[in-house]
Amino acid sequence: MEEKQNNLSTFIGMGIIFLLLYVWMQYSAPDKEQPAQPTTPTPAVQQPAAGSSDAGTPAAAVASPGTTGTPDSIGNALMAAKLGPFAAAGTGSEQLSVLENDLVRVVFSNKGGRIREVLLKKYEKINSDTAGNDVKTPVYLLEDKKNVFELFIPAAQTATGSVKSSDLYFTPTVSGNTITFRADAGQGRYFEQQYTLSADNYNLDYKIDASKILGIMPQDKQKISLNWVNHLDKLEKNQTYERTMSSVYFKAADESPDYCNCRENDTEDLGTQPVQWFSHSNQFFNTSIIARDFQFSQFVGVTQVLGDNDQDLKILKTTADIPVGQGVMNMSMYTGPNEFDRLHAYDVSLEDIIPFGASIFGAINRWVIQPIFAFLGRFIGNEGIVILMLTLLVKLLLYPLTYKMVYSQARMASLKPQLEQLKKKHGGDQQAMSMETMKLYSEYKVNPLGGCLPILLQMPIWFALYRFFPAAIEFRQASFLWATDLSSYDVAMKLPFFLPGFGNHISAFTIIWVITTLWYTWYSMKQMDNSAMANDQMKMMKYMQYAMPVMFMFFFNNFASGLTLYLCFSNLLNIGQTVVTKQWLIDHEKIKVQLEINKNKPKKTGGFRERLENAVKEQQRVQEEKNKKKK
Repeated sequence: MEEKQNNLSTFIGMGIIFLLLYVWMQYSAPDKEQPAQPTTPTPAVQQPAAGSSDAGTPAAAVASPGTTGTPDSIGNALMAAKLGPFAAAGTGSEQLSVLENDLVRVVFSNKGGRIREVLLKKYEKINSDTAGNDVKTPVYLLEDKKNVFELFIPAAQTATGSVKSSDLYFTPTVSGNTITFRADAGQGRYFEQQYTLSADNYNLDYKIDASKILGIMPQDKQKISLNWVNHLDKLEKNQTYERTMSSVYFKAADESPDYCNCRENDTEDLGTQPVQWFSHSNQFFNTSIIARDFQFSQFVGVTQVLGDNDQDLKILKTTADIPVGQGVMNMSMYTGPNEFDRLHAYDVSLEDIIPFGASIFGAINRWVIQPIFAFLGRFIGNEGIVILMLTLLVKLLLYPLTYKMVYSQARMASLKPQLEQLKKKHGGDQQAMSMETMKLYSEYKVNPLGGCLPILLQMPIWFALYRFFPAAIEFRQASFLWATDLSSYDVAMKLPFFLPGFGNHISAFTIIWVITTLWYTWYSMKQMDNSAMANDQMKMMKYMQYAMPVMFMFFFNNFASGLTLYLCFSNLLNIGQTVVTKQWLIDHEKIKVQLEINKNKPKKTGGFRERLENAVKEQQRVQEEKNKKKK
């Protein structure tokens, strides 16, 4: 009986905690997404064939009825109407230029003066061939031909009032790790874009120089508008995580970073509110633009969710205005991995694009767990061992509370003779038995909920780690034992069928967690007074203790294996701590002596104890009246 009382509070506490954990995971977990109906993407700029006689001539340059003149003169007139002073830059052929360092290779196109693709040299993506084997290929960003990156340049002498950079052929000039694109506007005027690649980083210093064309801009339109459309590639095996961790992020001035909805189509329009930076982010990679000597305005971010059968993961769109000012606008452009230290070095909260979570859990990940992992990673080359060391560190820090938990259980176990007497006295009257048991605990100053505190204190860490492992790039494709990617689920066995909510695989770390949890439950209950199980409620509690980890197996099976590995290590260390503490570190005879001292101390009047005693007496009176009526 005393073991039942000893473990009852712990089991109830763990049940509540697992329920809260499940609710949290359901709230944080990716929704089951219905394939979104794709909208028609912004058409890509059609590249003319080199040497074509009509290269660069817009499709609109077709003689309309009633138009007179030669085809060349008509084309020139239409070109001048469309591009104004930039008409000379409206024809040409595409040329590609390259800047690179040890980390990244950036390919630029003179058509629009934009980035054509980015190769990340240190990263790979894994696809499966028709036989189910893993095939590694390089990771490219911004490579989709449907992508758009264009600037709308105000120009008074045009039919639309502006010129699109995507319609212009820029003249490239490469000097060291700097490439300059210049579009001729006649009479010594030009519009310029310049990119400088850092020697040892993924950073590009991006400068727009409109100082030479301020005279052709209308006075009421002293701004350049950006239109950016990015078709995200599928870079990860677990596309459920990837899809729900990819979005448009942005930081309004004097506010914390925010983002568009990750789970469904969304639009965020900030109007005139100044914006410091915005980012198109995958689960582990991003391209961000940061204003240096100005702030963006009229920011609009759009996310469009695509289905599993679509070629792309998502479509991200951003439009924003860039104030012209004195004509030179400086920005930083980051296009690379979501490495915390690199993003944090910008000192603009750019690291918040890493989806570590919000509120206290995100703070725990960013400023506690991530630094610990980074520190341990400097000395340990395997991420699985790093997880083991983190688990050990957490257990050591919480051991004083674990000791108190086991000590509290031992105190309750020492009350076995008294509990046996209560059982004989009240028999099957469970209500009276419960009231008398609580009175007994109060008399001996034993806290039946003392075993819950260490578990409760670990909950923020569990919730934080639930978001940490799928978001930290350190675990991307990091292997440990049979797991090939600690940021995704491990696959010990493939199933020939798919089970909703479970998948078509078996995660071995999840199975180990279930087994160790069941073993610990058995260890805690093996000395329980079996007669206590005669009550139907006690039987149900016993069954639930065994059923709970089995139910959670269906949820953990698709979680990041880094998390289930942590839970396995945590279970094993918890079992070891409990056994060692209970068998060798606690003096059970000393506990009995202390309990007797507590009992013989003068009892305080009033307060909880008196209310409890009055409640017991009232319960006894009600029960006696019921018994009289039955007679």
